[in-house]
Amino acid sequence: MRVTMIGTGYVGLVTGACFSEFGVDVTCVDKDVGKIERLERGEIPIFEPGLDQLVAKNKAAGRLTFTTDLARAVPGADAVFIAVGTPSRRGDGHADLSYVYAAAEEIGRALTGYAVVVTKSTVPVGTGREVARRIRAVAPQAQFDVASNPEFLREGAAISDFMRPDRVVIGTESDRARAVMRELYRPLYLIETPIVFTSLETSELIKYAANTFLATKITFINEMADLCEKVGADVHDVAKGIGLDGRIGRKFLHPGPGYGGSCFPKDTLALVKTAQDHGSPLRIVEAVVDINDKRKTAMAARIVDACGGSVAGKTIAVLGLTFKPNTDDMRDAPSLAILPPLLAAGARIKAYDPEGMHGEARQLLPGVEFCASAAEAMQGADAMALLTEWNEFRALDPARIRALLKTPIVIDLRNVYSPADMVAAGLDYRSIGRPVTAHGSDT
Repeated sequence: MRVTMIGTGYVGLVTGACFSEFGVDVTCVDKDVGKIERLERGEIPIFEPGLDQLVAKNKAAGRLTFTTDLARAVPGADAVFIAVGTPSRRGDGHADLSYVYAAAEEIGRALTGYAVVVTKSTVPVGTGREVARRIRAVAPQAQFDVASNPEFLREGAAISDFMRPDRVVIGTESDRARAVMRELYRPLYLIETPIVFTSLETSELIKYAANTFLATKITFINEMADLCEKVGADVHDVAKGIGLDGRIGRKFLHPGPGYGGSCFPKDTLALVKTAQDHGSPLRIVEAVVDINDKRKTAMAARIVDACGGSVAGKTIAVLGLTFKPNTDDMRDAPSLAILPPLLAAGARIKAYDPEGMHGEARQLLPGVEFCASAAEAMQGADAMALLTEWNEFRALDPARIRALLKTPIVIDLRNVYSPADMVAAGLDYRSIGRPVTAHGSDT
């Protein structure tokens, strides 16, 4: 089979590389000449564990190629995937579909035979129908069907998520398109992966519903953490106690500074706007969006409070900048809402992130000093705030932290440390939703 992947961002590059690992001939297309040149040299523009080896292997085997020429990449493809960005549109929060529609029209002009045009980008309900209309408008005689095939990839675990997914969702009403998509995903069918065939609209809504439900779980446990602090309960025990119920599940019940990344913030907002436009408002999701936005800024206030009510003239060591570990993605990362208010309040911020500070963080966080290690960031600081739970931070020795800091204050916004160990080391330790006694034990 032959596949053309329009877009070499996170979703497009991972999906294209994984399909090529299945033995499919994949051509990845992007208008960014510099990005394509880097990929041709074997340079990966994003950090995703294992992706560099996967790309190199399949590029060497001739199954994975890169180009800027969409018109030459589309003819002869069995499926053409649209995997371009759908950021929040400025001013109203709707998903910006301009890149999707531009790609659809270019595909229409390039089609020479039958192909399934697949929306892989996260798009609102109705987008697939509009993609078909636009292709038909520029190419009335074209032979094609449109399918929706949303991605469910977690950054940091995307390759394993693709190779062994919980499910594959495909929306189309064409038997011919179903046959193409079933053959494309045949390696997953052979390992008994559930493949859900449904309508275009249902498939598009499944993606938004899934992300929004997970964002709601995160927001729920964050609010429970706040309540735990007021009543003296332990949010981790609460999460365990409810998560053992099979109807609830354990995942996404870890408290923190709020969700971020490329999906949850824009997808929850886009779903809210879609529901409002159709006269069926989603009050729960509206509350989730509002609570999450306010939570990030509230984390800055926690750090100020831990420092005695003022950070003016104080040095804060910050460990972790990306929205989650094992990625260099800074999109809607909590650090972007937490650090600027601290800088504005007169703090000096020394930060370290294993991957984030090599990319966009330097442009997004002006005024922050970037360090070569966690130890360098903590040396002589008045407090340490942990924002992202990279594994190398989990193993830090509390006694070493105490020796490096000028003032023994630790604000752990990911609850990676043992309160007992931190207090035993002489640290003034603050975490999320866990009571800390004088002896450092939590309830």
